Amino acid sequence: MRLEAQPSGALWWPDEGALIVADLHLGKSARMARRGGALLPPFESLDTVARLEAEVARLGPRRLISLGDAFDDDIAANEIAPEIADRLAALTQRPETIWIAGNHDPVGLGRAVAEMPLGPFTLRHIAGQGPDISGHFHPKARLARRSYRAFLVGAHHLILPAFGTYTGGLDCDGPELRALVGPGIAVLTGPGMPMRPIGQSAARQSR
Repeated sequence: MRLEAQPSGALWWPDEGALIVADLHLGKSARMARRGGALLPPFESLDTVARLEAEVARLGPRRLISLGDAFDDDIAANEIAPEIADRLAALTQRPETIWIAGNHDPVGLGRAVAEMPLGPFTLRHIAGQGPDISGHFHPKARLARRSYRAFLVGAHHLILPAFGTYTGGLDCDGPELRALVGPGIAVLTGPGMPMRPIGQSAARQSR
């Protein structure tokens, strides 16, 4: 299968005309402020939507698929700023848009599905019985002492990086992701999109 990782963290599936993203976490700064957490810059949702608009305009997908946690919680889904809601509605009018529910947004947009089959894969929020494409873990990989959002590719799982602007991440060298993905590769986001092995010793991976 030809699947193209994009520098933005989106996944492009040309044969299906599908643009796949994970973990937008719209409304995260508002949710953290509401719960008394650390204050984040308040425009992260607008930036996330603008980056998604750019990917849709560039690739012209027939399908736009969100792999869960489109919103940071259900309150955010109902209280999103009007400008962002309008842009999101306009963005999702043309391509068929499929929302897969995540653990942060079990209600999602009111029409979310738990998972869906597409080609030989199951698309879901959290990796399960493979082969599947998922999100949830916000994987990151280190290269030359810097941390990058990363796609993790193993024998049975493809895990996307978080697309949301402020989302944090889980180190792909940690025990949870190493056990889940096994030996494979990390495809780092950003310019050049370098690759590095995963599932090996930390010393070898940091070279």
